[in-house]
Amino acid sequence: RAPKRIDQIQDTGQCLSRVPADQRVELMNPWERYVVPNLIACACSSRPIMKQRAKVVPKAEGVVLELGCGSGTNFAMYDAGKVEKLYALEPAPGMIVKAKRTAGELGIGKSIEFLETGAENIPLPDHSVDTAMITFVLCTIPDWKSALAETRRVLKPGGKVLFTEHGLAPDEGVAKWQRRVEPVWKSIAGGCHLTRDTGAMLHECGFACDQTETMYLPNTPKIAGFVSWGSARVA
Repeated sequence: RAPKRIDQIQDTGQCLSRVPADQRVELMNPWERYVVPNLIACACSSRPIMKQRAKVVPKAEGVVLELGCGSGTNFAMYDAGKVEKLYALEPAPGMIVKAKRTAGELGIGKSIEFLETGAENIPLPDHSVDTAMITFVLCTIPDWKSALAETRRVLKPGGKVLFTEHGLAPDEGVAKWQRRVEPVWKSIAGGCHLTRDTGAMLHECGFACDQTETMYLPNTPKIAGFVSWGSARVA
C-alpha cells in the first residue's frame, strides 16, 4: 500500500511534525522532496522578501527562537552582539540540510541549535525565550493555533514576537482572487496559504501587536504580495 502524501496527512489533522524524522522523507513524493525545498528557498530569498526580513530580524535579542528557519535565509541578519543563543526550528528535512549548510558557510554552525520538528510542539521549557522570530512561515503551518500557543508558552514575561508575513489582502478584488487561487497554490507551494490574516491570528492566540505596518511588495503579484510586519507581546 502506497504511503499517504503530506497534504493528505495534513488534511486529516496529522501534522507532519508529529511524524518521526526518519519517516518523513519516505512520506514525501518527488515533488515535495526535491522541488519544493528549492522552490521555497528561491521565493523566500527574493529581493522584496529580503528587504522585509531586514526590517525585523536585526531587532532580535537574547535567546531567540526562529519558527520555520527554512534554508537559513535569516541567519546572516541576526545581530551577534544582541543574540545570546539561536534555536532554529524546522520540520522539513530538506530545509534542515540547507539551513545547516548556510550556517556552516557563515561560520556560525556551532552557535545554532537546530530543532527538527514543527512549531506545534516546541521542545523548549516554559518562559525560556526572549524573542520569537516569525518570518514568512505562518502561511504554511498546518495547525497555526497550536504553533502560536506554543510560542506564547515559551516566551519569557516581557518577551516579544517579531514578524513579517504575507497574507489576506484588504482589497476585496485581490482577496477574491486569493481565495480562488489558494487551493492550487497550496498544492504546489508546500502548503502555503494566501488568505491568512496575521494580525487576526496573533490577536486570537492572546497576543497584542505593539506596532504593525502593511504594504504590497513591489514587483510581486498582489495575490502573494500583501505583507505585514511588526512586533507583538502576550496580551
